[in-house]
Amino acid sequence: MTCPLCTASDTPLIETPVPGGPEGASVHICTTCADEIASDAPAPDHFRVLASTMWSENPAIQVLAARILARLETDWARDLADQLYLDDETRAWADNVPQDSAHRDSNGQPLSQGDTVVLIKDLPVKGAGFTAKRGTAVHRISLVQDNPAHIEGRVEGQRIVILTEFVKRR
Repeated sequence: MTCPLCTASDTPLIETPVPGGPEGASVHICTTCADEIASDAPAPDHFRVLASTMWSENPAIQVLAARILARLETDWARDLADQLYLDDETRAWADNVPQDSAHRDSNGQPLSQGDTVVLIKDLPVKGAGFTAKRGTAVHRISLVQDNPAHIEGRVEGQRIVILTEFVKRR
């Protein structure tokens, strides 16, 4: 397989979520690209090939390319970012970079507005008369802004507050 970002071939690809867009949006990229994206200072030379791969027909690849180019502090990256045309929907996705919040799941992973989480424990829901079962997926969560230990989500049609220590990010 070939990495759609750096075009490296014969390298294992890993599924990488592309946050801020459609639920479940992800791409399969090489571990080097994934490590560079996660890095505070990605290596510009690794991403020089974006000059061609940024024109992919896959919107998730376009979004990653736009975000990487915006983070690189080189003249060539700024020039490429200026050349990159994205339709309005894809541009909005590329510009919607989730901010790291103080909200963390039970494994310490950061939670963002709109994430999907899974309950790791049966939780009795006070006032609603039911128990939210372990393994229940809670889609499109909301972060409680003044309390990083709380999130909100819908379980069995009820909007409930959930402690972050009882969820893991999906």
